Amino acid sequence: MRIVIAGGHGQIALRLERLLSARGDEVAGIIRKSEQGDDLRAAGAEPVLLDLESASVEEVAAHLQGADAAVFAAGAGPGSGAARKETVDRGAAVLFADAAVRAGVRRFVVVSSMRADPAHQGDDVFDAYLRAKGEADAYVTRQDALDWTILRPGALTDDAGTGLVRLEAHTGRGPIPRDDVAAVLAELVDTPATTGLTLELISGSTPVSVAVKSVAGN
Repeated sequence: MRIVIAGGHGQIALRLERLLSARGDEVAGIIRKSEQGDDLRAAGAEPVLLDLESASVEEVAAHLQGADAAVFAAGAGPGSGAARKETVDRGAAVLFADAAVRAGVRRFVVVSSMRADPAHQGDDVFDAYLRAKGEADAYVTRQDALDWTILRPGALTDDAGTGLVRLEAHTGRGPIPRDDVAAVLAELVDTPATTGLTLELISGSTPVSVAVKSVAGN
């Protein structure tokens, strides 16, 4: 498979790139800064220099041509203000979805956030983040041309992955190592039977592959 990842230098994305390239997939990661390229190459991915806050749909679609799947893993990140939650967490996600449709890439996986909700109330930056992610998710789910799956991890940690997770429509809150989020994403990309599902993910007792097959109905 050829898989294009938005937010290619993110902590989850770099882990995902290593997993996908190790299993033989061709991986490209979209990055904003050229100096991030070496980290992607080390992970086995091809760096694509493109700013999703200023690029056009046509520019993004050109990099998605011929891909088998697209993963949105970009985020404004900690320390950014409410304005960038809007331009990255919502705007870039919408742009990436539109570009996937334009390029004819059906398989589309989104890294969202637990409690993402377009109607989320509050004035703090994190409230703006949850609204932006919720609005982006809602937009993606309305795209009939996409075979979408939305993944909403719990509290992210840098603990070593265990390979044991709880993956359901509603899990309740809990922690999850970034290693395990990446492992679940790698399985989801390859499991189109999860199309149309919004899934929450926390640490649990079920092996990743079994958890994904279970939600896929296998």
